[in-house]
Amino acid sequence: MKIPTELKHKPVIVSEDYDLIDGRLANNSDAKGLSLGLAQWNDRGKLDISAKVWRHTGEKWSRQSEEMPLHRVLDLAILICKSRLVFKERYRKNEKDYPKFPLLDRIGLQGGAMNVSICVDNEHIEEDIDLFDKRLREDDEMLSERMRTLTRLLKELEMD
Repeated sequence: MKIPTELKHKPVIVSEDYDLIDGRLANNSDAKGLSLGLAQWNDRGKLDISAKVWRHTGEKWSRQSEEMPLHRVLDLAILICKSRLVFKERYRKNEKDYPKFPLLDRIGLQGGAMNVSICVDNEHIEEDIDLFDKRLREDDEMLSERMRTLTRLLKELEMD
């Protein structure tokens, strides 16, 4: 499906037919495309690049399509990577300590830090941790493929 170009977000780089490879939703996803382009919130004289997930209801482009600044996309990738590392080492941790010591890591960014924590306000956190871990393990092949690709591309960029 062709991503629209007449809307406020102006696609420059696109990945159409994303629904065919959208993880567990492959071949049954309303996310029809991804794009990098000029952000819809651009003001005159100010320019931002954003990433957008284009959703289609089957009849029209959805208002639930999401647009994010590129740094947020990367921040989500960082959070995903750190979460995978935490759950990979889960068997060595005492999860009963999470409510007392919920901070898992502080990742330095922009002179500050992104806190990575267990959500202790979730009243079902112990059960939800188990469900999260189960899904990570079930999706390991799909996630690992994407992370290997990301690793290869970061190496090509010569990132340290």
